[in-house]
Amino acid sequence: MIAVLSILAPIFGLIGLGLWIRRSGHAPEEHWPTVEQLCFRLFFPAMIILSLVEADLGGAAVGGMAATMLTAMTSVSVLTFLIRKPLQRFWGVEAPAYTTVFQASTRWNGFIALAIALELYGAEGGALVAVAMAALIPVINIANVTLMATLLSDTKPEMARILLEIAKNPLVQGCAAGLAINLSGVQIMDTLRTLLELLGHAALGVGLLTVGAGLRVRYALKPSRDIWLTVALKLALTPLIAAAAALAFGLTGDAFEIAMICASVPTAMNGFILARAMGGDAPLYAGAVTVQTAVAALSMPAIIVLAQAIGG
Repeated sequence: MIAVLSILAPIFGLIGLGLWIRRSGHAPEEHWPTVEQLCFRLFFPAMIILSLVEADLGGAAVGGMAATMLTAMTSVSVLTFLIRKPLQRFWGVEAPAYTTVFQASTRWNGFIALAIALELYGAEGGALVAVAMAALIPVINIANVTLMATLLSDTKPEMARILLEIAKNPLVQGCAAGLAINLSGVQIMDTLRTLLELLGHAALGVGLLTVGAGLRVRYALKPSRDIWLTVALKLALTPLIAAAAALAFGLTGDAFEIAMICASVPTAMNGFILARAMGGDAPLYAGAVTVQTAVAALSMPAIIVLAQAIGG
């Protein structure tokens, strides 16, 4: 446990530092969107490309990782969808708040997962997280955008438009490029490899700072039951389902532990932007991200230690 805490502490410390920098005014709030865009459009795609280029896609863990994460995400999505009517009837959760509960329970922060996997398992760990990202990003975005368009708009969602927006996602493009290069067998030039490595190094530190800068403490000071529901679904139920799926798909050792890392990270901040743009409950989402991140700082060390005991 001490070894795991010593690795996770700097990662969550960077997140806390990002929050402090933004709140203290040392980097004004209006500057952070530019930094976030650099991470989203340049740093993280470069890291994903290099991780997938160097990944052993023929390894037994690759298919199991993708299947495990898709099973966990799909299961939680279906369950969250099925409880929509009870939430509306007994809790008074209307469509804007419900879509936020759905988003915050199904999205995941791949940036945090990448940082932890690279620290604990090196390049091979980062490659498996990149595989999980390649599998999950399109499916998660299709599910969330379709649900929000259906519940929050009078017009039916246009699947062609949704797919086009997903195809324009830099992370999706990075996954596609990395997989294409790997499968083609083409060797990238040393100069390009070094460039991707340098951009990838920037992704971790700067990306974690932006995660912290995106947290909104004022929305999380008195967490509502909707927020605690997302915590239960995302940080408790998802790891449980992922553990069962990982064992069923034959993941062991490092692969099992990395799957549990991916399953136990908090939700991602990009859902806040979507909620605000499509009429969801954006303040609720900001509160859910903030509370989940705080809880994950405590729950992830325990989950990783348990995964090491089970998967070993």
